[in-house]
Amino acid sequence: MANEFPHDFLWGASISAHQTEGAYQSEGKGLTVQDTRPREDQTIADFTVAVDHYHRYKEDIRLLSELGIQVFRFSLSWARIFPQGRGKVNLKGVEHYHNVLVELAKYKIQPLITLNHFDLPQALEDEGGWSVRSTVEAFREYALFVFREYGAQAKMWLTINEPNIMLLVDKKILGKEIPLAQKYQQFHHLMIAEKYAFQLCHEQIADGKIGPVPNISLVYAATSKPEDNEAALYFNSVRNWAYLDFSCLGRYNAVFQDYLRKNKVNIQFAPEDEEVMTTHFPDFIAMNFYTTVTVESAKNRVDMKNGISDQQSEDIVEKGFYKGFTNPYLSKNEFNWTLDPLGMKTTLQTVYDRYHLPIIITENGLGAQDVLTEDGKIHDDYRIQYLREHITQCLAAIEAGVDLIGYSLWSAIDLISVHEGIRKRYGFIYVDRDEKNEKSFARYKKDSFAWYQNLIAQNGKMEV
Repeated sequence: MANEFPHDFLWGASISAHQTEGAYQSEGKGLTVQDTRPREDQTIADFTVAVDHYHRYKEDIRLLSELGIQVFRFSLSWARIFPQGRGKVNLKGVEHYHNVLVELAKYKIQPLITLNHFDLPQALEDEGGWSVRSTVEAFREYALFVFREYGAQAKMWLTINEPNIMLLVDKKILGKEIPLAQKYQQFHHLMIAEKYAFQLCHEQIADGKIGPVPNISLVYAATSKPEDNEAALYFNSVRNWAYLDFSCLGRYNAVFQDYLRKNKVNIQFAPEDEEVMTTHFPDFIAMNFYTTVTVESAKNRVDMKNGISDQQSEDIVEKGFYKGFTNPYLSKNEFNWTLDPLGMKTTLQTVYDRYHLPIIITENGLGAQDVLTEDGKIHDDYRIQYLREHITQCLAAIEAGVDLIGYSLWSAIDLISVHEGIRKRYGFIYVDRDEKNEKSFARYKKDSFAWYQNLIAQNGKMEV
């Protein structure tokens, strides 16, 4: 196997707006569903201040430049630009993202911008959110504005972060459960909105490139029983292919259609939707990958645990279709996420074989309870091991013929996990705060910072 990545491979790191920026009502920003959603666990940090990236973006970008990244994936806060989701523009918010882009250009870091990352403006949620067609039109207006506003500074774009996880794990991500029929009407509206983003990016930005950004976890059958294989077939479609087939092929695939039929779900199409679906397509696929999933048949029994995971663990279940299964061949991290580096390679191969589009990894990383020592160090060898194993499989995927163009780790800096707070740290850069105490917000480079810095300098060259 080759031991070096292509010379133009993009090494990067990723964040999202609501998990890092804070300043949740500063300088004209409107509220989002992440600012207002109910929280089962009141002891964890929320997003009001987060890690104060809004005020410290210059320091953070300087550190990322020192790290050596070529691409920085971040999201815009829709409500910082349109406080009500549409209509009046907040010029302070618009200026802020111009300043971020200027700072990135100063260090020759390429921006990779996500249009929306779990933080729909609350004003639109109050009108029905993604359940109503008017939100699609508001998103279209928002996308048109930002492409025109920032298109000269940013050429690579992502649409809507992990719509599959947002719908499958609605309570953990959005703080509420969505009835099945409503959930898949939301699916349709989210995917049509994405199609408009493809269209507008290509129309408004010279040389603009855009892609979807789902969380993809290849689904294994628990055994060789035909019933378990059928369970994996359905969950692969519901979790993965329904979204990418819509994005990349402009279709509802047959397995997904059968799933909807069996659940008596009827999607309402607008007159123009068929043409929109089948006309506008992405330039690449952005893929968030953490692990694979294993399921067994759930036709005859369901042992439901309390709550639902973020689709990375075995407590997924839908009676009549699939039930999560503990894979005995894989280990887990401290947050119960299964570790499967080889699964990253096979997932990349499966996605590339299915869609034949370039792929960039936009999230892959290890959440852990890092400890800041008295001398200001964070020894995270466990993260280095995780990254080494997964990046090795990225290289193996390239060797196997996958057109993998980049790897942007989650996350650049510590941030607030959507449902596990700041204790679940992902970053190369430690932020001095805990769940309830903001402390100094000082930034400290972890051991993994130096490791990734060296890896980038060597263009991913692996130790023998």
